[in-house]
Amino acid sequence: MKHLQVAVGIIRNVHGEIFLTRRPPTSHMANRWEFPGGKIEVNETAQQALVRELQEETGIVVTHFTPYDLVDHHYSDLRVTLHFFVVEGWQGEPYGREGQPQRWVTQRELVADEFPPANHSIVARLVAEA
Repeated sequence: MKHLQVAVGIIRNVHGEIFLTRRPPTSHMANRWEFPGGKIEVNETAQQALVRELQEETGIVVTHFTPYDLVDHHYSDLRVTLHFFVVEGWQGEPYGREGQPQRWVTQRELVADEFPPANHSIVARLVAEA
């Protein structure tokens, strides 16, 4: 079974809103909302991958983040280990740099069912903390 290590950024602004992007129609878990991020490359730390992926996906330069949680999830054909970070400092304004739909959502209004199953526990925790 394929195993992916993924760095994930929970980009949260001063208003308590979280930046989300929509997964491409051709991807695994297509059209679900997600926290931006991506695969951790060989010889790369989760922190390095977070900074690189958020620059590539959202156009921001991350200046402050804190580890949030680690989730190991098994799909029928795939195992993913998600390294979540709360990102509360950056330069630039995040946008869907790869043309993907985007939106800001208040933390308390996140809906777990709009995300891939691997994210459900994190979304529930964020809503509870809001």
